Amino acid sequence: MKDETLTTKTLLLFFIPLGLSASLVTLSHIIINSTLARAVDSEVIIATYAIAMSVFGITERLAVILRQTTSTLVRDRESFRRMTHFSYYTIGAIMFVSAIIAYTQVGDFVFSQIFGVQDQDMVDQIQTIYQILIYVTIFSGLRCLNQGIIIYNRQTKWLTIGMIIRLAAMYLLSLYFIKTGNISGVTGAYIFLVGMMIECTISMVEARTLVRKMPENNLELEKINSKSQIFKFYSPLMMSSFITVLIGPIINVFLGKTTDITLAIASYTIALSITHLFISFFSYTHQIVINFYKDHEDQVKKFTMMISFLPFILIAGFCYSGVGEYAMEHLMGVNGRLLEASLQSLQVFMIMALVYPFIDFFNGLLLIRKQTKVTIISQSTNLILTVIFLIIGVSFASEWNGVIGALAQSLGFVAELIIVMGIIKHTDKIKSQQTRGLTPGGVTH
Repeated sequence: MKDETLTTKTLLLFFIPLGLSASLVTLSHIIINSTLARAVDSEVIIATYAIAMSVFGITERLAVILRQTTSTLVRDRESFRRMTHFSYYTIGAIMFVSAIIAYTQVGDFVFSQIFGVQDQDMVDQIQTIYQILIYVTIFSGLRCLNQGIIIYNRQTKWLTIGMIIRLAAMYLLSLYFIKTGNISGVTGAYIFLVGMMIECTISMVEARTLVRKMPENNLELEKINSKSQIFKFYSPLMMSSFITVLIGPIINVFLGKTTDITLAIASYTIALSITHLFISFFSYTHQIVINFYKDHEDQVKKFTMMISFLPFILIAGFCYSGVGEYAMEHLMGVNGRLLEASLQSLQVFMIMALVYPFIDFFNGLLLIRKQTKVTIISQSTNLILTVIFLIIGVSFASEWNGVIGALAQSLGFVAELIIVMGIIKHTDKIKSQQTRGLTPGGVTH
């Protein structure tokens, strides 16, 4: 898988399909939110779907990181079999926990007490939505397992192809619901589930073809030799991802304490989905690091600097050129006070767009160095500072509604970038001193 030379064209051919597929994932959520925005009581419906998705995101994230684990550790058919068995156990455990929330009083407690939803009818709607969403986890986990193989073999175009077909199906289904007028929070869950099933199927077909071409046992490359080795790599990612996905639900909990709960959650959700549309294209920067950094460090650094400011520039143009207001009103069906509040939150999310690509780059360095434990520290810092800013915002500016969530989340990302940069710089300094035969204090041995 090594190249003698690495050109910008090679990196673009690898990266663009990944970026497109990630952006299209976000577009799928925009399709759902746009469908829900056309309902009679759109603010309530979007809020119920957003809360259900917040809880779903916590468990589903543990399935998504199977993608990074597979692309980093699997190098032959033997290691793929081990990774597959590990994935089955992981998905099974996720489904067990999810089912408890979905079908017992635990879910009622989570949605009513933790999220502060006082209306029992609204709680029942949220739980019904979540009962459908948990089945998305199965297909999401299998999709990510197989996409890890596709990415390692640099056949990234298949991620884009799969997403295009998924989006087409979701869009057609959304048109059906809009035409029939049968729109509720459950509508969004069904659209999401059908789309994930289709993408999973396409990824599995292509990955199986690639696995058959891989050697049975590649002794020349570093790979996994046991399930415990997988878990040692995966578990810190699991912990840090769990911390990360807590941010969304926590923000929704605090937004429930603002002046207008439905406006706050709905505007924040819409703004975040648009922000993800722009930054998600750059969410695979870590895969460039995993696949190319060891052999082409300088080229990867230059390429990262070239692309990392683009999401900030794009969102700024979207917000201040009038394009954003037009697109949100005429393409997404968002209007009135919800449009104004969503645009205000989106302007604040420019901060997150500025730092996100750099965080993903440094996380890629942690993956190839197998320093995944560091992500627990950086993500914890993100979470803690996000909560601090949420408390301040709700206490002193509750009328800001969704802007509070956007600002807190953005500043949390800034803190995460500072921490991960500092740790990597410190580690590199120590390694450099060791290479020169020096102790940290500068004494020659």
